[in-house]
Amino acid sequence: MCNEIIDEGSDVLLFLDSKRTYLVKIEKGQDFHTHKGYIRFDEVIGRKYGQSVSSSLGYEFILFKPSLHDYMRKMRHATQIIYPKDIALIIFHSHIGCGSRIVEAGTGSGALTSALAHFVKPSGKVYSYEVRKEFLETAKKNLKRAGIFEYVELKNKDIVLGIDENEVDSVILDLATPWLVVPVAYEALKSGGKIVTFSPTIEQVVKTVNALEKNRFIDIETIENILRRIKVKAGKTRPETLMIGHTGYLTHARKTIK
Repeated sequence: MCNEIIDEGSDVLLFLDSKRTYLVKIEKGQDFHTHKGYIRFDEVIGRKYGQSVSSSLGYEFILFKPSLHDYMRKMRHATQIIYPKDIALIIFHSHIGCGSRIVEAGTGSGALTSALAHFVKPSGKVYSYEVRKEFLETAKKNLKRAGIFEYVELKNKDIVLGIDENEVDSVILDLATPWLVVPVAYEALKSGGKIVTFSPTIEQVVKTVNALEKNRFIDIETIENILRRIKVKAGKTRPETLMIGHTGYLTHARKTIK
């Protein structure tokens, strides 16, 4: 069971309101300064997650244990990250779980990598391919901060040139030309394994589906996930004025052997 008492070295999400949260690491003798006053970490140590602490100006902050979503929202971004709504569907359609072996490309800032690692731990592994070395450095820092780096192997390699692993459960692609990876993905996947691609344009989807059909993948489906938040207030409940519209198309398929 995870420790519910905050100690030195613990990560804490300081919650002021839904729009102002701060992810911090607790260190003895240190303070954290905000526009609502500073918080002494010595006053946080020994408290339970879920309790509150007052700033020097008397504002109350709730002390939460950070979730995977909290870590992802606070990640350093080398690239545009995939939204949680799409990550959830990718995980669902890739059929992954504890012990799964996953190949992913490209790593980017490591947001999707983090989610995949979270679901395959403690006995699974994510092999993440990325051609940009500087992106891997950012991803490494983010994965370590989220506490799941040990379940990931980062690879500075163009996946189009080949996948080192074999008999993997899933291949997940978030890159510009996923159709070029389909043949090598077929070779790396176990029979019945899943391939999942995420693409922003329909032209990419068409090329990917054509490649899947030519390489003995079946049960091919493409979907788009639209999320709308609702502003709830007595007598005024309605959809929020602003929303995230199109983010990308998700295509998934199964490997078959004929």
